[in-house]
Amino acid sequence: MSQQVDKIEPSYPLFRNDEYKDNLAEKRALYEERFPQEQIDEVFEWTTTKEYQELNFQREAITINPAKACQPLGAVLCALGFEKTMPYVHGSQGCVAYFRTYFNRHFKEPVSCVSDSMTEDAAVFGGQKNIFAGLENAKALYQPDVIAVSTTCMAEVIGDDLNAFINNAKNEGHIPKEYPVPFAHTPSFVGSHVTGWDNMFEGIIRYYTLNYMEDKEVGSNGKINFVPGFETYLGNYRVIHRMMKEMGVGYSLLSDPTEVLDTPADGTFRMYSGGTSYDEVKDAPNAITTVLLQPWQLEKTKKFVETTWKQDVPKLNIPMGLEWTDAFLMKISELSGKPIAESLEKERGRLVDMMTDSHAWLHDKKFALYGDADFVLGMTKFLLELGAEVTDVLVNHANKRWKKACEAMLAESPYGKNTTVHIGRDLWHFRSLMFTNKPDFMIGNSYGKFIQRDTYYKGEEFEVPLIRIGFPIFDRHHLHRMTTLGYEGSMYILTTLVNCVLEQLDKETKGMGTTDYNYDLIR
Repeated sequence: MSQQVDKIEPSYPLFRNDEYKDNLAEKRALYEERFPQEQIDEVFEWTTTKEYQELNFQREAITINPAKACQPLGAVLCALGFEKTMPYVHGSQGCVAYFRTYFNRHFKEPVSCVSDSMTEDAAVFGGQKNIFAGLENAKALYQPDVIAVSTTCMAEVIGDDLNAFINNAKNEGHIPKEYPVPFAHTPSFVGSHVTGWDNMFEGIIRYYTLNYMEDKEVGSNGKINFVPGFETYLGNYRVIHRMMKEMGVGYSLLSDPTEVLDTPADGTFRMYSGGTSYDEVKDAPNAITTVLLQPWQLEKTKKFVETTWKQDVPKLNIPMGLEWTDAFLMKISELSGKPIAESLEKERGRLVDMMTDSHAWLHDKKFALYGDADFVLGMTKFLLELGAEVTDVLVNHANKRWKKACEAMLAESPYGKNTTVHIGRDLWHFRSLMFTNKPDFMIGNSYGKFIQRDTYYKGEEFEVPLIRIGFPIFDRHHLHRMTTLGYEGSMYILTTLVNCVLEQLDKETKGMGTTDYNYDLIR
């Protein structure tokens, strides 16, 4: 059963060897108390019916794979986007291990983040001593310029006060009084990872600007601020840089983890690399305005920018697809006084050409999708632009205002007339919809893989293939380097979609001498 040193096999096909098959069968027979296969299949079939879907949608007491993560995960990503900043989570060590592995598996990179390892005694008596030791050790060992503190549910349940604890740590000499420690309360049991990103960002800009507004004047630096929100496609940071440079627009991208999450393998480990400088953060109130690239997840940031920085935040959607990228660039041109670059106009033309070329394959195809509010809204908008039909849209953490906006957008398109928008639902609800509504494809993160396998188990003709766009993506490599925003991002999405359609067509028409009449080749 052991591996041979000159022939190391991965789990597949290794576990299909007879000795492994026998071993697993024995384990199942002796210890699993498994129900008979006929009974399992009977229940499985029932879960694919309309009757079960109606019961499933009445479910109240349990959430099954909610298609979201918890707040501190977002807070960690936000902190990673600032120069020489160590994310610090006040809570249990296991939570932080989860955050790190989650990002490790998505970005294929080491992710620095520390915890003060609250245990049972801290849960009873409070975690102040943990923060004292944690801040002191983190500063001494990892030498960051800034430590950005967030919390897990354990600290929030017992009511730990970060502001008081951090000030006490400074007063008692565990860290210098002038040492910057922005913070945000990020309870895991409310909101989601996008809320945590928003809270941490607001905590950072509050720390660096709230008490320093006397000499600030809106528009005095001639720049435009961009706030990305919870963004895991590294190409999206790069495309904002590129578009603004091509237009000659002065700008600050507030939180940019591109470098630290995509470090080169050149023999040097970089605990810190790149990131937005704090000089840019301090100067941000002097900008013309602040553009929120994912506005539905940045409510707290928007409120702070409008009330403290006194900037008018433009009403824009996520710059995804053709029309919303047009609106984004025209607004930037209006705000900056710079014309849209000729290179971007050509890029737009190429996208329109691509959309025309692929229209015949995407028209009338049916898609269902799930994910974060802004991403799903932008993706739905682009699908409608492509002439694709959308059957179901599911966002767990979205609110009723978002649902109303999404339904209004769908109502404006003939391809969105039959779409149902679901909020507060999870992926087990989504699974039911895949059986009863049977779209041609679903779009979402890696967790849709299990749903695809379930639909295939019912029968090949019921299979709903998964197109992996979203977060997290664990079971494919390097997609996090791609771009989904701007014309460049639309080209990537369009390429992905149409080639998945063609792959599926090839799969369904490969019968030799029977169905192999439908191929896009000349022999």
